[in-house]
Amino acid sequence: MKIFSAPQIYQADKSTIEKQQISSDELMERAATQLFEWIHSRLRGTQVRIQLFCGIGNNGGDGMALARQLLEHGYSIKVYVVNYSEKRSDDFLLNLERLKERKLWPDFLTKDSELPEISPDDIVVDAIFGIGLNRAPDTWVGHLIQHINESRAFVLAVDIPSGLPSDRAPWNPSHVVRGSYVLSFQMPKLVFFLPETGVYVNQWELLDIGLDEEALQKTEADFELIGRPEVLPMYRPRLKFSHKGTYGHAVIIGGSYGKIGAVQLASNACLTVGSGLVTAFIPKCGYDALQTAVPEVMVLTGSRDKSISGIEIPFEPSAVGIGMGIGMDDDTVAAFGTFLKEMERPLVIDADGLNILAKHPGMLQDVPGLSVLTPHPKELERLVGKWKDDFEKLERTKAFSVKHNVVVVVKGAHTIVVYKEKGYVNTSGNPGMATAGSGDVLTGMITGLISQGYLPLEAAIFGVHLHGLAGDVCASKNGYEAVKASGIVEHIGSAYMELLRQPETENNSGT
Repeated sequence: MKIFSAPQIYQADKSTIEKQQISSDELMERAATQLFEWIHSRLRGTQVRIQLFCGIGNNGGDGMALARQLLEHGYSIKVYVVNYSEKRSDDFLLNLERLKERKLWPDFLTKDSELPEISPDDIVVDAIFGIGLNRAPDTWVGHLIQHINESRAFVLAVDIPSGLPSDRAPWNPSHVVRGSYVLSFQMPKLVFFLPETGVYVNQWELLDIGLDEEALQKTEADFELIGRPEVLPMYRPRLKFSHKGTYGHAVIIGGSYGKIGAVQLASNACLTVGSGLVTAFIPKCGYDALQTAVPEVMVLTGSRDKSISGIEIPFEPSAVGIGMGIGMDDDTVAAFGTFLKEMERPLVIDADGLNILAKHPGMLQDVPGLSVLTPHPKELERLVGKWKDDFEKLERTKAFSVKHNVVVVVKGAHTIVVYKEKGYVNTSGNPGMATAGSGDVLTGMITGLISQGYLPLEAAIFGVHLHGLAGDVCASKNGYEAVKASGIVEHIGSAYMELLRQPETENNSGT
């Protein structure tokens, strides 16, 4: 599913109006009808007070048109116009007049108005600002937004929470509506999925307002939302007459004294996700532990007991994951650099492997093209530099990917896979996965997928989603707090089954 920028959405609106030969008001009426039907299907005329706060632009016009439909169906409503400017959109004015014709005159709020009373039992419809917001709300409007947030009422935001810009972090975090539910038109917004801005969106759902399908398909988006429909076509089924050699021989390289568990988790995940054979390359101190913990995994050791000082693989691996728990000893850094020069296949690089690259940026020129880097936020910062907000973070990551021809997995609540100018936003996973070793498991899974023949970008997108699904299954059984990295590995098989099941219904909601 594509994630469009505000200018692209405006262009899609324009194309729809031209191709379908409708007016902008008719498109607004579609949006209002979808909003009304969503509310009406849940309330069915229940007598609850609905307070609508409408701006003076097109988002406010949506709110006005919705108010008229609610009124016509007997709902108890109160409408406020948040009068923050003398400039009003034509469609807002048209729908304001239609509401007045039905003998409902909204209250106009200005900087001198008292804050309206909002009960915790009310429903608040937020239609103050839309996706075109390009400056901080006036202070008095910010205070009104704070008042809405503090009311404890159920807040339904139209398209996007008011005060939340679509292309940057908020100017004032306390002046953004915290939507209980966001009803977004046609497609989600990138701000729903970023750490700084996603906190304002508790739940969201898409409303289809009939935008022109051809225009949507032809428009290239910088980001795509990745769910089951996008991942399922990537899946490579097993062939009846295949054997373990068909699915590759992966190598996991890492570990140091006290950190052999990272390699154990990655190796186990690599095998469980489907790699035909897996060999771990570790220091001698981990030999007994790894052979005992994961007997299906073969083990090679370096010459040293507590760290890796040289890497020798006596066969051509089909995929390599490297870096987890490997440490930063001088000899290890030198061995890592030599290994990069010798490798031609794309690698999966994690943890201390990334820290070595950040500390020795000259090594980046030796990283094989299409390698997959899997940094957590601090590791990413060391690689690409500090950023002012999540949008600059993504731009820096794109530039880094272009410069070094690598796939970057930006880990987070919604992990984003970046390759050059494109980002893929994952929808699976849960807060329970914020636990030690979860990243090691992901590295092993991506390595195992590449070993089976998935292309590196495919392996990253598919692996991230499957990793999140495994975490979701684990959390459904154990609760968020009891999710462990080993539990994620144990549920990789269930995640495959969940991915391949025949769904009873599909919906467009997210959390």
